[in-house]
Amino acid sequence: MRFLEGHRPDHDLTYDDLFIVPGHSDVASRFDVDIATDDGSGTTVPLVVANMTAVAGKRMAETVARRGGLVVLPQDVPLAAAADTIAFVKSRHLVADTPVVLGPGDLMAHAQVLIPKRAHGCAVVVGDTGSEAGVPIGLIPRAPAGHEIDMFTDLRSAMTPIPVLLPVQTPPREIFDTLTEANSELAVLTAGDGTLAGVLTRVGALRAGIYRPNVDGDGRLRVAAAVGINGDVVGRARELVAAGADLLVIDTAHGHQARMLTALEAVAAAGLGVPLAAGNVVSATGARDLISAGAQIVKVGVGPGAMCTTRMMTGVGRPQFSAVAECAETARSAGAAVWADGGVRHPRDVALAIAAGAANVMIGSWFAGTYESPGDLHSDADGEYKVSFGMASKRAVAARSSGDAAYDRARKALFEEGISSSRIRLDPERPSVEDLIDHICSGVRSTATYTGARSLAELHQKVVLGVQSAAGFAEGRPLPGGW
Repeated sequence: MRFLEGHRPDHDLTYDDLFIVPGHSDVASRFDVDIATDDGSGTTVPLVVANMTAVAGKRMAETVARRGGLVVLPQDVPLAAAADTIAFVKSRHLVADTPVVLGPGDLMAHAQVLIPKRAHGCAVVVGDTGSEAGVPIGLIPRAPAGHEIDMFTDLRSAMTPIPVLLPVQTPPREIFDTLTEANSELAVLTAGDGTLAGVLTRVGALRAGIYRPNVDGDGRLRVAAAVGINGDVVGRARELVAAGADLLVIDTAHGHQARMLTALEAVAAAGLGVPLAAGNVVSATGARDLISAGAQIVKVGVGPGAMCTTRMMTGVGRPQFSAVAECAETARSAGAAVWADGGVRHPRDVALAIAAGAANVMIGSWFAGTYESPGDLHSDADGEYKVSFGMASKRAVAARSSGDAAYDRARKALFEEGISSSRIRLDPERPSVEDLIDHICSGVRSTATYTGARSLAELHQKVVLGVQSAAGFAEGRPLPGGW
């Protein structure tokens, strides 16, 4: 990484302050760029979903890992629920998506509530008795907005025929060709005994040929989990690893504190056999101390997140690009890596974080407004949305302290550094997390071609950066309505 004409500014920078200068390139196609990381997380795309309750659930974890990323389950999730989620993710197919599955006696109301939990727009009805048990027998599409349907009818009466039914081992390209010939968007896939194995859309078949799943040594999808710094940290960490967690994140808002270092050292000394990430910090000293305590990955970012009010409440934090660049340089010299956590609003921000030296980029609120995030889908006059909240907000603190005495809960609730309720809109053009992954990875791959890089490491090495004014940033924004 270097700055245009060698002029590195003497003040801190965030993503909007920067632009990338195109350079000589012999990279002919964005598909010639390898965007896998080498930080021990296994990611084949540089994306990690932040450990936020409103973002990181089992549907998100399955879907993102299938496309090469990683989801970190929140520290507030009870151990039994975390173990169930990890087992679910580990059991998922590497190509076929998991559909909403209902029985013929279920009501249309159930189907219409559950269908938006997945991006493929319908539920699969399976038989529940005799030779039909577990066998797909029909589809229930999502009702169009404003379309009146009988919510109390049973699904056997309302289901439509399955236009494309194929064995689950059918190659994705063949599935795509079959769907194209049938003028259909969804294939239902079956196991050898005829029972439901999953579904695959036409665009899903394309993605299967573009992305490589993030898998463990046994070929199962990977998932990570967060641990706080209070209570029996080692005990919880050990149980999460026993349940199958592939990576642990020792997590607190202020990562450069004695309690964090003590907790991290204890987990590292337990020798659990998985990579450890820890944070958050924004300085070389903070990164160095976390690495010395046992972290292989340092989480960087204080205050840049959409749900975070830390900077406005306290004045504490640092512009994200400079924080990532400084911590990444320190981590690299120590054989560790950094994750850039927060402040990402556009694909360019992901590319700039990688340019700064991040191995992965953590995304939270941007992914909250997708079908796969845990919350229920709501709608108003402006469209569809989900409700999100920050992990230092009063709402999150209340959930985290539910086991405390009433007095202690009430005292903690007086202090918050996050938004407790925010409407995150679903982008009608990109309502699924997979749509956003396409959007981001397309941008990052193109950034690499503009800089002549065939890998993320080369992107960091070759990138030339310039500093721009607010007017320069505004000039780069598209104007769909014209001038």
